[in-house]
Amino acid sequence: MIYLRLFFEFFKTGLFAFGGGMATVPFLQDISARTGWFTQEKLADMIAVSESTPGPIGVNMATYTGFTAAGVPGAFCATAGLVLPCFICILIVSRVLEKFRSAKLVDRAFYGLRAASAALIASALWSLCRITFLTAETGSLTAAPEALILAAVIFVLTNFVKKTKNMHPAVFILFSAAVGVIFKF
Repeated sequence: MIYLRLFFEFFKTGLFAFGGGMATVPFLQDISARTGWFTQEKLADMIAVSESTPGPIGVNMATYTGFTAAGVPGAFCATAGLVLPCFICILIVSRVLEKFRSAKLVDRAFYGLRAASAALIASALWSLCRITFLTAETGSLTAAPEALILAAVIFVLTNFVKKTKNMHPAVFILFSAAVGVIFKF
């Protein structure tokens, strides 16, 4: 029964999470609250690991959740559930591509989906900041000052310094990991 539930939960996520892997985070928070398969802290860890490993973030998180809930068969069921809606949509769209390409209604619908994707990603960002930097009970700051400084430095380097702005994200991930190990946070 857990395999079917994993498949169904991630099928719903794959069906409605437009905008990439980070758009799946609000759905994963809901899954966490309803099933207890992982905590919000584990979700933050899953996102960090999924961001730093090869492959799509949403697929990595589905595989991880399925594996922790029900082993290898659970990982397969969750991953298949997440990917299947996209696969079905691509099959349908490829059959009627010419009609879709010229339809104004479809163009407007995709324009609206961009706003929905931005809202889902903003929600994910807010949730991650809350999990990372605030305690649930008091709402007070929990992050080490060094972590906040590191976050600010990475933000400045990736957005405002021309020499580092276009560097590969792996450089910043490795730099952050090294600093975290050195300062033990």
